[in-house]
Amino acid sequence: MSVSSDYRKGEDGIVLGPVSQQLAEQAEDWGGGRETQELLTLNLGPHHPATHGVLRLVVTLQGEVVREVKPIIGYVHTGIEKTAEDKAYWKVIPVVERMDYLSYYFNSMAYCGAVETLLEVEVPKRAQYLRVIHLELNRIASHLLWLGTGVLDLGAITPFFYCLRERDMILDLFEQSSGQRMHTRYFQVGGVIEDVPAGWEAKLREFLKAMPAGADQYGKLVSANEIVLQRLRGTCAVDAQTLLDLGVTGPLLRAAGVPWDLRKASPYCSYDDFDFKIPVGTVGDNYDRFAVRLAEIYESVKIIEQALDGLPEGPHITTDRKVALPPRHELATSMEALIHHFKLVTEGFRVPPGEAYFPIESARGELGCFVRSDGSSKPARVHMRDPSFVNLQALSAMCEGSYLADLIAAVAMLDPILGGIDR
Repeated sequence: MSVSSDYRKGEDGIVLGPVSQQLAEQAEDWGGGRETQELLTLNLGPHHPATHGVLRLVVTLQGEVVREVKPIIGYVHTGIEKTAEDKAYWKVIPVVERMDYLSYYFNSMAYCGAVETLLEVEVPKRAQYLRVIHLELNRIASHLLWLGTGVLDLGAITPFFYCLRERDMILDLFEQSSGQRMHTRYFQVGGVIEDVPAGWEAKLREFLKAMPAGADQYGKLVSANEIVLQRLRGTCAVDAQTLLDLGVTGPLLRAAGVPWDLRKASPYCSYDDFDFKIPVGTVGDNYDRFAVRLAEIYESVKIIEQALDGLPEGPHITTDRKVALPPRHELATSMEALIHHFKLVTEGFRVPPGEAYFPIESARGELGCFVRSDGSSKPARVHMRDPSFVNLQALSAMCEGSYLADLIAAVAMLDPILGGIDR
């Protein structure tokens, strides 16, 4: 599925040159070259709505043209990785969920996957499908908030309220399946905490019916708005090789035409059971970044529909009693189950010595979790490869040579989450 780039052709069929090159030529005409023009250093943030978090950008300007961008991070450092090393394995899950606070299911999936690799635990098929459903719902919810806040930066207010409308339906589903709207702690080592309740499937199907119509509405609101299109088309383009050199993944890389998606390239959690496409762009500008994410919403809906239609019967968590809590109904009749429950909750389970890295495709790119075990009930090391941290490196390549106004749009299309960057 490709994003159209016909708008780059003029009336005579000649492809327009790179925007950055045009701006550089204009800058030369304005003042006889960079050497003779005064440069202005501007602090954007750290407390600024357009930085999408507590991010500080030190921007060097030549007139309205950006000559240099230096991201300054660390304002919301929480020490989550170090905190995880002082907790039992099962108690780490609610801690890591709060890094990328919009993609909590992805955080817990990467961590649980790494621990399950060390334990060599087999996750039941039903649990894998339930994980996929919640992961794709989380992907849609994250993209909806990105779209709503992103167009706010461009002056479009209405789509924000519409995006929250569908996102609220997703949070209702999370609350019904886990008891919480955010940071649900639904994923457990070995599966999920409990099966979905009665009525949940019907409510999910209502959402699956409404979501494509909502995405159509967002697309019309943005794609028919000439002001928004002028702000996105042809701005802040970065070629695929530059992005690859920087380690950029996710929608930003796919917008440049590289169909790299870990759900296809290295399937996990039964993703190879589902048929879906990888939307890609053609140039890698801000419009392509918008279009790719919007297209991904439709693909996530398809994945959820397939997983729901083919949801297997069986347990929702592993039957390995060294890892999983005994069934709740046994606690009232079995002393052994009660003691086992008590020991797991208070002491946790032990993980064999070793180390594992488990990568997944989050809403922003490759999210990987590295866990090293020393054989105790607490991890010796937990480290996350957060895509927001890596992707932020591309901001300079996106914006140098562009207008300051384009920098605001680029940050919006970058979709950084500072909780994941600082950790």
